[in-house]
Amino acid sequence: MLPHWLSLSRFAEANADINNNKVTLLVELFTDRRNEWAKVSGPAGCTTIPHQGLPKRVKIVEVGPRDGLQNETFIVPTSCKVEFINRLSQTGLQSIEVTSFVSPKWVPQMADHTKVFSEIEKKPGISYPVLVPNTKGLEAAIGAGVKEIAIFGAASESFSQKNINCSIAESLNRFQSVVDIAKSNDIRIRGYVSCVCGCPYEGPIEPTAVAKVAKQMYDMGCYEISLGDTIGIGTPGSMRGVLEEVLKVIPPEVVAVHCHDTYGQALSNILTALEMGIATVDASVAGLGGCPYAKGASGNVATEDVVYMLHGMSIETGIDLRKLVLTAEYICHVLNRTTSSKAGLALSGVQNKQG
Repeated sequence: MLPHWLSLSRFAEANADINNNKVTLLVELFTDRRNEWAKVSGPAGCTTIPHQGLPKRVKIVEVGPRDGLQNETFIVPTSCKVEFINRLSQTGLQSIEVTSFVSPKWVPQMADHTKVFSEIEKKPGISYPVLVPNTKGLEAAIGAGVKEIAIFGAASESFSQKNINCSIAESLNRFQSVVDIAKSNDIRIRGYVSCVCGCPYEGPIEPTAVAKVAKQMYDMGCYEISLGDTIGIGTPGSMRGVLEEVLKVIPPEVVAVHCHDTYGQALSNILTALEMGIATVDASVAGLGGCPYAKGASGNVATEDVVYMLHGMSIETGIDLRKLVLTAEYICHVLNRTTSSKAGLALSGVQNKQG
């Protein structure tokens, strides 16, 4: 069946004055295309044409349980965090960042890191990485049985000084010992680079500075480097500039993008990354999260919005969008807030009407 916006009857009604020959040609054209459209049926019953030159499959790294919750003032009960992560594990996600082994003095929300990691149901085929800030955090993570960690650095000297009280070079030197210990324990390491498109203190960041930090992290032993637009200031133009420099020094298959949606540019920036061969995207269900350094920052790009866009371009993710939306509804209920996902809002309405 043709989509409503190509309905022959509606087209004919709206264009009754078109002569019969033209209408006949249009009917033949739509009929010839019907089977092709049916093969690429997109989300919500829409039809899509596959985009050439884009990855056939994209891996989503879900960061909601860690990056999404860490700035919430309401301390989410451990049981709710565990339930949240277990529900995410049922959606088809391959990687879920579950917590941060950081001092509760600095991030009270993550004080239950060991308990959360120990109590979640770990399904085969899914990675459950955790963020670690130092060797002390790593030791605690190893004790909990963690198999993958994430470390972080910045492309901005000012951000590095204000955030972790040391220079970029000093921060990377500190993390070298974390990486060495992790590798000796067969733990995979993922690296984050913050402020790749701009810094709240310095303004625009030179793409070559981003590339330098990304290359150092890769050389240290990180299997994947996630480029973070921490304050959501990037545009497709600046994202392209960053990736052009980064891809000169590390291959696209080890690069991920982590976009905040402060200025509504996240999906556009992700599409730009896809066009440049990037096939890993960080996202947070319901758009959870935010940046304390940017007034009005609206948090991470919503996983539902990313998945809806990807499926609409016939790009595989392995994710069940309906289950993802239901999981977002669960955590939003816990937080007593409304989802920040446009697709989530729309699809929740459709599911509620369908019962």
